[in-house]
Amino acid sequence: MIKGITLVRPASSPAVYDTLVSFFAALGFEDGQSWNREGDRGRPFLAPLGNLEFVDGMKQGATDTWIEVTQLDAVRGVIEHWLATNLSAAEAPKRISETAETFWKSRVFTAEPVPGIVYAFWEWDEPLRGKPVALAGDLSAEGAKFAIIVARWNSVITDRLLEGALDCLYRSGARKDEVHILRVPGAWEIPAAARKVAETKLVDAVITLGVLLRGETAHYEAIYNEVSRGIGQSQQETGIPHAFGVLTCETLEQALDRAGLKAGNKGFEAASAAIEMVSLNRKIDQKVASE
Repeated sequence: MIKGITLVRPASSPAVYDTLVSFFAALGFEDGQSWNREGDRGRPFLAPLGNLEFVDGMKQGATDTWIEVTQLDAVRGVIEHWLATNLSAAEAPKRISETAETFWKSRVFTAEPVPGIVYAFWEWDEPLRGKPVALAGDLSAEGAKFAIIVARWNSVITDRLLEGALDCLYRSGARKDEVHILRVPGAWEIPAAARKVAETKLVDAVITLGVLLRGETAHYEAIYNEVSRGIGQSQQETGIPHAFGVLTCETLEQALDRAGLKAGNKGFEAASAAIEMVSLNRKIDQKVASE
């Protein structure tokens, strides 16, 4: 399958190479893996999107490198500064064109950092062209109240999950007196406690933390199915977001990895999801109220 495309542009001289490297570095492209061997050197510049486009009837002398940007005017300012720094006051204005409107609903200008080498920079008139306008939550917990339901069983794991969740909440602006921690014996008891807290409507989100190990529990699937069903049902029927941080692992080692050793901390991730859902719910309520 096709993964990417690289256009290689040989520089006509070391001076031209240095000038082009300076020009693109100033624009903020991501650096690729450069090399410098005896006889040749290279400096890749990476972009998140690449296209190969064929054109019939292209005007003679038109550039073959088109760089799509956001904030076209800001990009133009960077280029004008670079030209003023590297060229004479008389020459710099000649190396950049006026920004023009196109028939395909965009704006474009060209820049010529080296004589004969021209690049076009362009931006859609509609920045979200072709993309749905999405309503999304912010990762700010300021002013929100949370309940954390955490199982004592396998506390060597669940205590790490709790630490991760608290770290996320406090980093995101939650106040300590607005984060309530409830301990339950094991994962089986989490849904009942989550439902009880959610029904009070005194918290904005519930974070559930626990662990089930297949090697220790013969009826592993039955417990997991009931725990996940209970948490999901509580969320749906109370309207309070419930973040799912109950680990289901084969071994203790796997659980430790997912509680902060090698595979991130799922408690932190669950708290992050809870924060985002609280923010999203507030935005939805505001949008409904304003309509």
